[in-house]
Amino acid sequence: MASRMLWASRAASYLRISVFNRGFASVVKDFKYADSHEWVKVDGNSATVGITDHAQDHLGDVVYVELPEVGASVSQGESFGAVESVKASSDIYSPISGKVVEVNEELSTSPGLVNASPYENGWMMKVEISESSEVKKLMDSEQYSKFCEEEDAKH
Repeated sequence: MASRMLWASRAASYLRISVFNRGFASVVKDFKYADSHEWVKVDGNSATVGITDHAQDHLGDVVYVELPEVGASVSQGESFGAVESVKASSDIYSPISGKVVEVNEELSTSPGLVNASPYENGWMMKVEISESSEVKKLMDSEQYSKFCEEEDAKH
């Protein structure tokens, strides 16, 4: 138990360094963001995808996550799955085009990981990128933070 607490404390310290807090939600500085509230962590020709802290906060407690099959093709801006919460059901859109090489199987038994850890344990799929130029169409953390603030001000 003590080792878990120590690990959690170290993880929290790390996150404070790498996460930009916006008061009610957070964004990770090195990630890219879609206006449909998905994030992408690009590593060479590979991308990890999930929904943002802002999105999970608005959805509420996630109770079910529908993910694509490994080997499926996804296209930027097209739906690849869905998230169901106690409040609503929402499609998830791919921020990047490519081939699904892995999905987060843990989400089938622990969908709450999307709420508890949207940028780490709550990731949804890993994609082999087919159109690297699409990354340039996505927002950086500052642009996404401003986008969320403007969007929330309208509601």
